[in-house]
Amino acid sequence: MTGATDEPDDTPATLDDTIEPGKRLIRLPADKGLSLGDRIANHITRLTWRTPLHAFRLKGRFPLKLLGVPEDPVPGDARAGTAIRAGHFLHRGLKQPLAELDFAALAVAPAFADYLHSFAWLRDLAAAGTRAETAPIAEPLVRQWLAAHGETVSEPAWSAENSGWRILFWASHAPLILSSSDLIYRSAVLNHLARTARHLDRIADKTRPGVGQLVAWVGIVAASLLMPGGEPRQIFGEAGLRKVLETSFYADGGTISRSPQAQQDAIMALSMLARIYDMRRIAVPPFVQEVLARAVPALLGLTHSDGGMGSWQGSGATPAAQIQAIVQASGVRTRPLKQARDWGYQRLVGNKVVVLADAAPPPIARVTEAGCASTLAFELSDGDERIVVNCGGAALTGATIPADLARGLRTTAAHSTLIVADSNSTAILANGSLGKGVTEVELDRRETTQGSRLEMSHDGYARRHGLIHRRLLILSPNGRELRGEDMLLPAPRTRRKGDKGFALRFHLGPHISASLTADGLGGLLRIAGGPLWQFRTSEGRLAVEESLWVDGEGRPHPTEQLVVTSIAPAGGASIGWIFKHIG
Repeated sequence: MTGATDEPDDTPATLDDTIEPGKRLIRLPADKGLSLGDRIANHITRLTWRTPLHAFRLKGRFPLKLLGVPEDPVPGDARAGTAIRAGHFLHRGLKQPLAELDFAALAVAPAFADYLHSFAWLRDLAAAGTRAETAPIAEPLVRQWLAAHGETVSEPAWSAENSGWRILFWASHAPLILSSSDLIYRSAVLNHLARTARHLDRIADKTRPGVGQLVAWVGIVAASLLMPGGEPRQIFGEAGLRKVLETSFYADGGTISRSPQAQQDAIMALSMLARIYDMRRIAVPPFVQEVLARAVPALLGLTHSDGGMGSWQGSGATPAAQIQAIVQASGVRTRPLKQARDWGYQRLVGNKVVVLADAAPPPIARVTEAGCASTLAFELSDGDERIVVNCGGAALTGATIPADLARGLRTTAAHSTLIVADSNSTAILANGSLGKGVTEVELDRRETTQGSRLEMSHDGYARRHGLIHRRLLILSPNGRELRGEDMLLPAPRTRRKGDKGFALRFHLGPHISASLTADGLGGLLRIAGGPLWQFRTSEGRLAVEESLWVDGEGRPHPTEQLVVTSIAPAGGASIGWIFKHIG
């Protein structure tokens, strides 16, 4: 891999960011598990690596030790680390005093529990002090955890994802947890690493597809490189990791969950694994390098001009510094991907103005827990300011995002798009999974002298309401105008179902205040110390309503939204609108 520098970006040969003009149909992928052939292949691979060498290792033939300490390529959160030094864990607005910590009965939100069981907090603690200052805090916590979970396999402590991350974080921050002269404790830590690796050997290929399964296989490979006698496991682990990478990413580099947060986690895990190869002076497998080379530009394709992340598929607006740290850790130098056709995101750019659009069906239910009914939503930014956003943050549950709010953040109404009859374009079922709705999106993108033109349509309302939603976006070359048109068209082969109320929602950024014009068809969007924008709609009733926007820490901020309401007769309807930079 290429080391990160401050030199101008180079574009890897694998990056194809050309715009292919013309229409394309993007369908919801089939929700299938491993084929019989894949299961047989996995079983054979498992059998072939359980050689006498593996048996000797289990009997203690090889000494338990770490072959080295890899670098953690991603810096920790010093604020969270300082909180640990002050006596409490801090995660997404929640606090857990160390003095009251009981690893056997954690009474915290699931995401907080994962933060503790994965030992991701070691990275934060390391960022808040020297080894001499932080090791006396880390070691007692590891002892407590081992006393509660070292011998008994249980969820979520031993989940595939937490187990994989634990191997990575314990290895990268071994000086904090293995400084003790207590040989029994040190042996317990090393034995747990070996046992965790064996646990992942058994469960990785049975784990739900997604970033958790990817991290599990990364953990297997990492363990094979960290401890003596790992060559057979390395062969097994690399074969499994290659397979899971093939099924976890689209050809354009995006994760099948369509989640920017999952994309960040996948890049981070692979980057940490690459550092372990570097520590052992072993070449990083080409298939790992190839995935990183595709995944990083796809991730950057969802950033705004300020480098921060857009809010899609449950993710919050991750700040630019965190994105930059993850990209730098990958060692990949590239520019943002403009068109991720399979992953489903489109990026339009005019000077400092960026438009991001969701141009694909939601992810299949099997690979996501916070999938959103956001098809055809868009975000608009001007330099450092977000003009139009999605609420975001459905996956960032914590002190300020309870479960009921998280469910609401997944709805179509929480995104900047059109909603028919107050119903989601894709159903969100009572058990939290995604149901029926959008199955295909038609996409037509062209670059002309008039600017970037993106036309999209989806069938999410066809069955229930007999209507197809089509959205046209045109960004001028200088970025000073974004013209749009939203159309509801009669769906072919469906019966007309009468008048339908609909609403166009444009959620505004956290620093914007809106005021309506006298004619009720426009609004001035004021940003303190920033650019002035104007919104106009061709028809309908325009109102300013309350909204919220979730930042990258999972904290909601009160905001406003522009809402255009109207009625679509059976024959359909069309509303044109414009966002214009006026000062």
